[in-house]
Amino acid sequence: MSLTSTDVVEDDLLRRVLSTLLREDAYGLRRHALTEHRPDGDWLHLRTADGTVLLPVGPDGFQCEVRAREPLVETGDGVLTGLRPVLTRLRAAVPPEDRAGYDAFLAECEEALAAARLHDRVRDGVTAHLAQTYGERTDGWTGPGGSLAYDTLAAYRDHPVYPTGRSRAGLSEDELRAYAPEFHPSFALRWLALPHGAVRGDRSGLPSWWPTPAGLGLSGLDATHVALPVHPLTAAGPLDAALRETGLSGSARFAEKPWLEVLPTLSTRTVAVADDPAVHLKLPLATATLGLRNRRTIKPGTLLDGETGQRLLEELMTHEPRFAGRILLADERTHLQSDHELLAVLARRYPAGLQDAHVLPVAALLARTPGGSLVADELADRYYDGSLAALLDAYLTLLLDWHTTLFSYGIGLESHQQNTSLVLDAPGGRTRMRLLLKDNDGPRVHGVRLAARLGGEAADLLGFDDRRILVAGDGPVADVFATITVHLCAAAPLFELARLGRAPLGELLARLRDRLAEAVDRTARTAPGAAAVLRARVLDADRLPVKAMVTAGTLLTKERSGAADINKHYVQGPNYLREAGR
Repeated sequence: MSLTSTDVVEDDLLRRVLSTLLREDAYGLRRHALTEHRPDGDWLHLRTADGTVLLPVGPDGFQCEVRAREPLVETGDGVLTGLRPVLTRLRAAVPPEDRAGYDAFLAECEEALAAARLHDRVRDGVTAHLAQTYGERTDGWTGPGGSLAYDTLAAYRDHPVYPTGRSRAGLSEDELRAYAPEFHPSFALRWLALPHGAVRGDRSGLPSWWPTPAGLGLSGLDATHVALPVHPLTAAGPLDAALRETGLSGSARFAEKPWLEVLPTLSTRTVAVADDPAVHLKLPLATATLGLRNRRTIKPGTLLDGETGQRLLEELMTHEPRFAGRILLADERTHLQSDHELLAVLARRYPAGLQDAHVLPVAALLARTPGGSLVADELADRYYDGSLAALLDAYLTLLLDWHTTLFSYGIGLESHQQNTSLVLDAPGGRTRMRLLLKDNDGPRVHGVRLAARLGGEAADLLGFDDRRILVAGDGPVADVFATITVHLCAAAPLFELARLGRAPLGELLARLRDRLAEAVDRTARTAPGAAAVLRARVLDADRLPVKAMVTAGTLLTKERSGAADINKHYVQGPNYLREAGR
């Protein structure tokens, strides 16, 4: 008999939170635990300052050997259930110097719980709106406009490894309803006119509809100022402070009336222009997601790094012509930036010719459509004669071929499920799958390996502002390959399909290993050294790196975690690829 509560939403969140604390071995909880075998399964004895706490666990295998089997703990005073009671009891395991971070995480958990409950209340109404607007089935959800409906579906899904991904720090329910993608709202942007000298960036690439200050009602400024869009949440909150900090309060002018209707994409801070949805505007927000320190502002230099990353990929593709037309890059060369992380914009353009294609983030593949089917099933029906296996095979083949090729040049992209989109169409009746990439500002690049492949021209492609991007060996690049490409983009959907009973896990993982082994073998023809690294560090390694996002993002300060980059801080987990090969 289950000892859990009847609150399914809270139980599910608590189970994922406990599993994450085990996976990241927060405070040594798993490392120092003893295992007790009981008739109902295993229980871990977790040591805390207030005595032992017992947690029921079961086998996992994705990024940790075990997971929380039930959302509860057993103490000397009885069984505790519920998010706050359980996490409050585990606080006794936290060293005093780390308790502020733990308390912040508990607040993050409660924000995520409130968001999840809100999502449950509104989801049926939102999906009914999507069906009415775009169609009951996804056959007509095409082009950049249709991709926004997929973003809404994906927003209802939990992050594959971060348990409180629905939390957006500091935003109220009204603000979420007005600006978050899971509600599919539209709204108008606010605008600021800044002096030309305060803004860096090539304005010649801005869309033709970009307003002048006069067009926004700010007469007499066209010769001296440039218009900068501001997210309403920023305009209503920290904008005044940002202008004071930069000394722009006296010279900046704020347009009284909002202008330009937009819709939020999956990232929330990036919005699509309603009348020109192939143009996305990435705008800084004073909130945080996926960790308290993972702020949604735009630091000076970040947009330049995205442009540099795009140029690097474009150059690589000239050396790998077989990817022409198969890998698409969003154009991220047009951006404006001041000296403050809240005063910036990226004007991203999607490639032309996508009007008849289905364009969706990988994060949406296993979302539920308005009709109740998986998105992947409806795509398989349309493009692969109903074979989900064929769709997955095509996706894994292209994904792994591309990223092993990048690795052979010393490049590892942070192209996770939100930054990688599938593009499916059937010109002439023949199915075509492509990948569309965006946000290339956080890669890892092994400059020596890149130079060995490209020669002297490599030096002109490495002008990154964030010097953490350039690394001295293969290890950091292989870590990004394993944690992003393999774990998040490839394995996470397969483990979920197995949990849904769609196919045996062993069969799915064998397919993943086979496609990766084929890609590595293909790479070995031109870059045998890089292929050997991937075999040793990914295919046949005893353990694989696992992102410790909660630890680095919220639980511990950078001084305590030692994380140079909170998104690239790792622990170790089981290698399911090696097991699949046995």
